[in-house]
Amino acid sequence: MATEIKAPVFPESVADGTIATWHKRPGEAVSRDEVICDIETDKVVLEVVAPADGTISAIIKNEGDTVLSSEVIAQFEEGAVSGAAQTQAVQSEQKVEQAAAQTEAGASPVVERAQVQDQAPAVRKALTETGIAAGDVAGTGRGGRITKEDVSNHQTKPAVSPLSVAVGERIEKRVPMTRLRKRVAERLLAATQQTAMLTTFNEVNMKPIMEMRAQFKDAFEKRHGARLGFMSFFVKAATEALKRYPAVNASIDGEDIVYHGYYDIGVAVSSERGLVVPVLRDTDRMNYAEVENGIRAYAGKARDGKLGIEDMTGGTFTITNGGTFGSLLSTPILNTPQTAILGMHKIQDRPMAVNGQVEILPMMYLALSYDHRLIDGKEAVGFLVTIKELLEEPARLILDL
Repeated sequence: MATEIKAPVFPESVADGTIATWHKRPGEAVSRDEVICDIETDKVVLEVVAPADGTISAIIKNEGDTVLSSEVIAQFEEGAVSGAAQTQAVQSEQKVEQAAAQTEAGASPVVERAQVQDQAPAVRKALTETGIAAGDVAGTGRGGRITKEDVSNHQTKPAVSPLSVAVGERIEKRVPMTRLRKRVAERLLAATQQTAMLTTFNEVNMKPIMEMRAQFKDAFEKRHGARLGFMSFFVKAATEALKRYPAVNASIDGEDIVYHGYYDIGVAVSSERGLVVPVLRDTDRMNYAEVENGIRAYAGKARDGKLGIEDMTGGTFTITNGGTFGSLLSTPILNTPQTAILGMHKIQDRPMAVNGQVEILPMMYLALSYDHRLIDGKEAVGFLVTIKELLEEPARLILDL
């Protein structure tokens, strides 16, 4: 029975998407709920799965094509795989195996071209643009076929030996931006052009937090099944500071100021596709273990490309941690329409004056970027000092002081 395969229903904030990868070809057997296609939007990658056991009879939208919400992208034939389709799939797999064997034995350029032509359109394009030989890429797809991810992963592998480049030769490579990267670029540019952004700095002595963490991390993990990190302290400290300075938790909507009576903190996470900001909801009601588990779950979903639009929608404040990459100091850019963002950085031992004596302490620079149209300098500095005090005396968080 023939049925239509449609793109998912996109949220109101997503206008359209792009066909990123077809994992199945026409005539190739698929199982119910097996991923057959990836659609990339400016926020997330959406997976399209097979509605039943059967085969794709025709692909209507090719890789790179733009699709709208619920638009038909392929025709699907439900039921057993036809004999012709089975023969086609077997022959295709045999071609891949034969081409791989010939490449290992030293294939000719004609064989190499045949290998490239046997791949999906997006893979052929990637191989051509990168100049990588198909036989050099280990295919992880069905029957050993090469996917776009295989080509990308092959590029990131260190070369076995240095490349021989002629003296004076200057190599360039041009690749199109992903939709996510373009969207991030648009938002960052808009934030710098449409807000009166200013950054204030402070530093925090991390010794009390580090001592508390060292003392209780094993018991904490045993009790809650979560690793006690630094992020939970910062999330809880930021939440308390937001309660004291409501303007930092507000946003601007046209000529109105919207004060939020809840605390949804976005935590910037780096992924292979770019920077994403999943949101922890109602952090004032979360304990430290729930914060740590929430961040860990989001990090795993970001790594696997499983973050949904609902995971990143909203947010009243953002925390970004450049210290994980070794950044000592930075000026984070606002995540609009939010009006403030907190930047964490690398913990570094520095000589500090304490009660007239010089001590070596683990210090971290903190940066708060804020929209000066809504937040005055007094509020911004007070907010940052509150976080500093709560972190340097963690008992204040527990005792609500």
